[in-house]
Amino acid sequence: MDSNKFKAALGVLRLSMGLVFLWAFVDKVWGLGFATAPEGAWLSGGSPTTGFLSFGVHGPFTGFFNSLAGSGLVDWLFMLGLLFVGITLTLGIMARLGAYVGALMYFLMYLALIPPEHHPFIDDHFVNFFIMLALAWSTPGKYFGLGNQWWRTPLVQKYPWLA
Repeated sequence: MDSNKFKAALGVLRLSMGLVFLWAFVDKVWGLGFATAPEGAWLSGGSPTTGFLSFGVHGPFTGFFNSLAGSGLVDWLFMLGLLFVGITLTLGIMARLGAYVGALMYFLMYLALIPPEHHPFIDDHFVNFFIMLALAWSTPGKYFGLGNQWWRTPLVQKYPWLA
């Protein structure tokens, strides 16, 4: 495969994953009726994690995840994670760190649902975990984003882990 085509594919993949996280954040905050009903919106007093953590998990870690349900701290961490991953991957700024955070979030969601429903060990969270790692291990922000400018800043030159 042509190197430029591969880089373009990584850029499109980064943008796509960023928009998935950003949309999840927006829908959960305002309850736009896609995954979150208006009455369940975070701004309406709903919890973005309680339903899933109370009723959606299964497997060996059910008790652990059930114990997190209703926690304001868990709601805030989840929502900040969605927003951080969404913004970093969509803009291409701090995309590597955003991809690692996204990988962690997908890994935790995978643990909450093992064994997967339709396969002995693979589901979309498992696959997306590895997509996020592929993005983190590449230079994801440099294509179709503001990453090129970000990489040239003195801050990133001094602290390359911020790339």
